[in-house]
Amino acid sequence: MTERFPFPLMTAEEGAAIIQNGDTVAFSGFTPAGAAKAVPCALADRAREEHAKDREFRIRVLTGASSGPCLDEGLARARAISWRAPYQSSPTLRDQINRQEVQYVDMHLSHVPQTVGYGFFGRIKLAVVEASEITADGRVFLTTSIGASPAYLRHAEKVIIEINYNHLPRLREMHDIYIVQPPPHRNPIRIFETLSRIGVPYAMVDPKKVIGIVETGEPDNVGAFAQPGEVSRRIAGHVVNFFLEEMKAGRIPSEFPPLQAGVGNVANGVMAGLGEHPDIPPFYMYSEVFQDAMVDLMTEEKLLGVSATSLTVTEERLAEIKENFDFFAPRIVLRPQEISNNPGIIRRLGVIGLNTALEFDIYGNVNSSHLYGTDIVNGVGGSGEFTRNGYLSIFMAPSTAKGGKVSAVVPMCPHIDNNEHSVQVVVTEEGLADLRGLGPMQRARAIIENCAHPVYRDYLRKYVRDARPGHIRHDLARSFELHRNLLEHGAMLPDSAAHQGSRD
Repeated sequence: MTERFPFPLMTAEEGAAIIQNGDTVAFSGFTPAGAAKAVPCALADRAREEHAKDREFRIRVLTGASSGPCLDEGLARARAISWRAPYQSSPTLRDQINRQEVQYVDMHLSHVPQTVGYGFFGRIKLAVVEASEITADGRVFLTTSIGASPAYLRHAEKVIIEINYNHLPRLREMHDIYIVQPPPHRNPIRIFETLSRIGVPYAMVDPKKVIGIVETGEPDNVGAFAQPGEVSRRIAGHVVNFFLEEMKAGRIPSEFPPLQAGVGNVANGVMAGLGEHPDIPPFYMYSEVFQDAMVDLMTEEKLLGVSATSLTVTEERLAEIKENFDFFAPRIVLRPQEISNNPGIIRRLGVIGLNTALEFDIYGNVNSSHLYGTDIVNGVGGSGEFTRNGYLSIFMAPSTAKGGKVSAVVPMCPHIDNNEHSVQVVVTEEGLADLRGLGPMQRARAIIENCAHPVYRDYLRKYVRDARPGHIRHDLARSFELHRNLLEHGAMLPDSAAHQGSRD
């Protein structure tokens, strides 16, 4: 015990020494925001030491979503991960997953707390959670993300708290932590507006489980996205025009529904485009992450308020939020991911989902996670929760990639994360296809003519024309021909000299 903390202080190395080969360890963090930092770095060093002694040392890793550099990337480079859930974005870990060296459970993010609570992942031996403060009675004040940390604090057998002095203690003013009761007697979640508050500003842990405090001052190290390029601007233009037409037709309510946006350059570009257009009214967001592009929108009062589960912003933007905290605090609510991604709330509020795809097929099925249907990139994340339950579900992608060698529009997706029954609108820089109320052949025509790159349109038209008749026309001998060409020849249309370079 110390004068500052009601729990013993320990070093990161002492915390890492508690973890044993084969343990399931849960870490805080949703993206790098609020991720545990000191113990994972020390754990990677320990793994290397164990391996140097020819001893097996790998653990099962849980977080809220993707995580910080010391977690996925650092542990993967140390070959310290045997199993991972529910999402990742580490290049090294991705390669290990695709080589079947690491088992990966790619899952909807709102399902994580209940899955953990019912023991589907087995015993969680330790949770390592970043906070700005912990009290003697077990109140844990989290930092820049909530994620699944409240669940991990409840269900882990032992807990280490990383107190991070880099974060402003006032972040708790944004936090609204509400714990969903287990079925079959679950109460309604009483969120009726984007900024509704129904919880408390802290998570709870049984003080008897807290074995130590590790002090740190490391920043979140959120990487900056590139400035929107030509492709992102054109996609944004199509989305803005679609919204204006929908408003004029009365299909979007006069009180603009809250928006959700995925992470990435395209999503940031679209948000900037929406903010710049004078005819798009000020709006709210009910989303997963608060990103850099939203800081300016909120400062300009185009973005009225945001509900999310993390502040995924660069250090420069986080400093801006800190300096103007009295302005930002009442406009941002951070919730557990079980609430930020809750299907019932998304449906109730009429959220419009804006997510990115790797590819989509001519009937509107979307692949967001796997190359060739086999190789994981990152994961499904939260896109399914917003797509299936949103008032409008929109997917965006550049029409081509790899200098035009890859088309985002294909005859059939070899892996599907969000299917034609949920996807309503698809967009590339070439145009937008509104799929609502269209039968399969109408969808195919709309996607090919509006969204496919011109280089690929003749191929796709011929594919549909020559396919076996049926409710959905497919030629099973050729449905993955473009993907096979890519694997065998490095281009989906290897004989075409007309490929156009990607412009983002």
